[in-house]
Amino acid sequence: MIPTAFPPREEIARLTARALLEIEAVHFNAETPFTLASGLPSPTYVDCRKLISFPRIRATLMDFLAVTVMRDAGFETFDNVAGGETAGIPFAAFVAERLALPMTYVRKKPKGYGRNARIEGVMSEGDRVLLVEDLATDGGSKLSFVDAIRETGASCAHTAVIFSYGIYPETQSRLGDHGVALHHLCTWWDVLAEARASAAFDAATLAEVESFLSDPRTWQDAHKTG
Repeated sequence: MIPTAFPPREEIARLTARALLEIEAVHFNAETPFTLASGLPSPTYVDCRKLISFPRIRATLMDFLAVTVMRDAGFETFDNVAGGETAGIPFAAFVAERLALPMTYVRKKPKGYGRNARIEGVMSEGDRVLLVEDLATDGGSKLSFVDAIRETGASCAHTAVIFSYGIYPETQSRLGDHGVALHHLCTWWDVLAEARASAAFDAATLAEVESFLSDPRTWQDAHKTG
């Protein structure tokens, strides 16, 4: 069903942050930092994939993502919704259902046999494609998916995520230079505010997380090992 209620952005951000905390998708650990895909340390980690196992939260956030895209990009802006392999695939399916659009997905690399395709499903030349992913860090991983979509003759000028880190200033410019607008529901700052309001973590941990969010590069340089 196409959602028709448009909550304020601030309420969407607060409720999304609360949902992520409620299902324990958010992890803070300043003493033993997590290692990100980049190899850099971080006192924060979020696992948006857990959302698929919680139907009420999943449905609410997918409604939020659909209305965010319609409000920010337009009601008749897209012809196709594509998910990035692998985390973006279920969320793309849920959003496509809400927008009443075809759904496809984009492989990280050609599968190496058969048609050697990166695009699965039907994507046609001239289609205006919305790329859906679970989260965005610095935006770099989105570019390969966008390029694969454009190689079909389709266009991709928008990507939508549940969670954007919101701490790397280059994210918007990197995507913007590639002709892509980023839409998101909440950031680390929203999660930190909700974690404080709900006392989800102790004060010392939250203070260290805020230190990281305020200057992530300096924090990471100070906590590198090896």
